[in-house]
Amino acid sequence: MAGVEVLTYVAEISPATYCQLFYVLAAATVLVISATPESIQDRLTQYGARSSATGIDDEKTVEQASANGPLISLVSWLTSVGKVPHSWFIHFYIISLSCSAFWAVQFLRHGSILEAIVKNQALSETPSMTINQVILTWFLMSLQGARRLYEYVVVIRPSSSKMWFIHWLLGIAFYFCTNISIWIEGSNSIQSSDRSFFDAEPPRFNVSFGVLMFLVSWSMQYKCHSYLSRLKKYSLPDEGLFRYLVCPHYTCECALYLSLALVAAPNGQLYNRTLVCAVLFVAVNLGVTANGTKKWYSEKFGHEKVQGKWRMIPGVF
Repeated sequence: MAGVEVLTYVAEISPATYCQLFYVLAAATVLVISATPESIQDRLTQYGARSSATGIDDEKTVEQASANGPLISLVSWLTSVGKVPHSWFIHFYIISLSCSAFWAVQFLRHGSILEAIVKNQALSETPSMTINQVILTWFLMSLQGARRLYEYVVVIRPSSSKMWFIHWLLGIAFYFCTNISIWIEGSNSIQSSDRSFFDAEPPRFNVSFGVLMFLVSWSMQYKCHSYLSRLKKYSLPDEGLFRYLVCPHYTCECALYLSLALVAAPNGQLYNRTLVCAVLFVAVNLGVTANGTKKWYSEKFGHEKVQGKWRMIPGVF
């Protein structure tokens, strides 16, 4: 009987709640890892330049860790297996664009998967995004995915560094979940829509501000990535926004998703709750990485080179 009640409860949870739970639990996991001893944290979070620049191979790392106790030895062994190329980041943007195309087709053709999701969500939803907001948010998410894919194909230089496959899986899950999240709080509007592209209604202030914020962050992030691609390998970036921030491209990433939360805010709400949870995860995940990056810069180039620079959020972090 208890099992039936649990299944009934699980079935009644809205799709938006499932997405919110994913973001919050993922962010909590990252925070827990960041609170572990430094010797463990470094092995779980470092990838890309900060891991490959050490020049220590996985086998040697495991051997060295075995002298530091069984826990560190176990963590070192776990992170030494299942390594994938850092260039697999491109999969995130292929997944994102593929999801954008899939959900667009579902929307235009009244696809059964989208219809099932919005029907479930509409049961618990009160305020809803307008159909204009749904389409606009989808377009902006597609624009971000397209630009990031372009960067990985054309702008960013190939890297031989590797990352733990868990980082890769988490990124895949994030983009898959986010491409659902941009639709679900507009379920009532999607159900009643005749699939005409835009209703004749003026945008609310938070929508207009969110679009402006998105475009500024989008272009600034591209400039940051272009600059990093031209930089000599393992050198200190110190031009443009990098004069004030260690990781301004992460700042732009947070601003991008915050802008989507504003653009997708349902009627009577300042922001989209599901996408704000996505912002929480992005900020926590990139914040931990930015902290490690500043530490690595300090060790490699000297503390005075990064002293006074904010890690990611001006005036806060």
